[in-house]
Amino acid sequence: MTASASTSGHEADHVHDVIGIGFGPSNLALAIALEEHNADAESTPLSAVFLEKQDRFGWHRGMLLDGTTMQIAFPKDLVTFRNPRSPYTFLSYLHAQGRLVDFVNHQTFFPTRHEFHDYLEWAASNVSADVRYSTTVTSVLPEPDADGITRRFIVTTSAGESFRARNVVLAVGLREKHPEWATASSRCFHNHRFLQHLATMPEPTNQRFAVIGAGQSAAEIVDFLHANYPGAEIHNVFSRFGYSPADDSPYANRIFDPSAVDEFHGAPAEARQRLLDIHRSTNYAVVDLELINKLYAAEYQERVRGPRRLFMRRGCHVTSATEHATGINVQIRSELTGEDEQLACDAVILATGFAPAPLAPILGDLVPAEPRDRQISRDYRAVTSPAIQAGIYFQGGVEHSHGLTSSLLSNVAVRSGDILRSIIRNRAVTVPSWMQQAAARATA
Repeated sequence: MTASASTSGHEADHVHDVIGIGFGPSNLALAIALEEHNADAESTPLSAVFLEKQDRFGWHRGMLLDGTTMQIAFPKDLVTFRNPRSPYTFLSYLHAQGRLVDFVNHQTFFPTRHEFHDYLEWAASNVSADVRYSTTVTSVLPEPDADGITRRFIVTTSAGESFRARNVVLAVGLREKHPEWATASSRCFHNHRFLQHLATMPEPTNQRFAVIGAGQSAAEIVDFLHANYPGAEIHNVFSRFGYSPADDSPYANRIFDPSAVDEFHGAPAEARQRLLDIHRSTNYAVVDLELINKLYAAEYQERVRGPRRLFMRRGCHVTSATEHATGINVQIRSELTGEDEQLACDAVILATGFAPAPLAPILGDLVPAEPRDRQISRDYRAVTSPAIQAGIYFQGGVEHSHGLTSSLLSNVAVRSGDILRSIIRNRAVTVPSWMQQAAARATA
């Protein structure tokens, strides 16, 4: 996609410094960094607008299960590692809510997921950012100057609006991964919207659930269903022999340090891939040891006292799922014995992970469609042709070049600071000299 777009309305007349596509935690952290930059009297203010398809701020609402805690320590919030004096720290939030002393007495580094989501909502409601909710971006197109150089993009939405910007920052999140045999329905759904689907699911008649997957989300859902449906069987189906514990030991956790991004980005491609493979147990398809022990204890006590309700279907995979009026029949094959078994279930929950959201429909051929084919500089900016001087930045989807923290909360504060500094540093390139001179005359 190389053609330029037409614009209309007053929005098209203004050139923003930044357009953020998506307004989850990553671009929320960027909005805070922008606000703090603009509050500095010695800084040149930057204009920004954020376009978010949801109708309000929200972060994994479907997995805000009672009792679940964050897997990162609270100082890895939106700002602390970038600016510990910021009024948007998690501790500032606690103080504003009158819970700072109570939280300290709680003696934990890991707030509940409910509380951390409330912190994110608090920050989103307080930051002075121009956020357009219920806005879906459909394309980012170059707007070349007379010399053939693109210093601005035109961002269009499904409603026909157009915005112009010198930089776009993509934080579009992840896409649910569904097995080939799965057809999404009210009885077969991904865990991403688990609570919403559960609320609208038909009344259980078989008193049996199947949960597919062996990661943290799968284990949390198994625990939730086991506790909240006391008359139902819960079958967790996975190809491995059992849950693998998450490696959250201090040395392994250093792969999430901000400084690790420098080392990772500068390493040869084969070394980066080796490190990703070695340290997958810090983040992917692993479960907190405390939850593993809790589920094992529950299963063991059922073996002792009965009745059996919790079943770990190890070394198995689903071959088909057939929905009917009163449930969904799930065909399970044991990879150990080759035997098949059918379970009559009320619902199948797919805790089967995520993949990077496809960006080709939005970016066209500005960058390669496959994430691994994209060249990304250390400041999270896409390496484009010399004719494209406007910036494309990624908040996610760059694990191959920046490591495990590329889309995680662990590094959200520092990552946003890196992107902001790059935007400031490159502003002189994307603003033509005559505009810089006019701005200087206006402020003289």
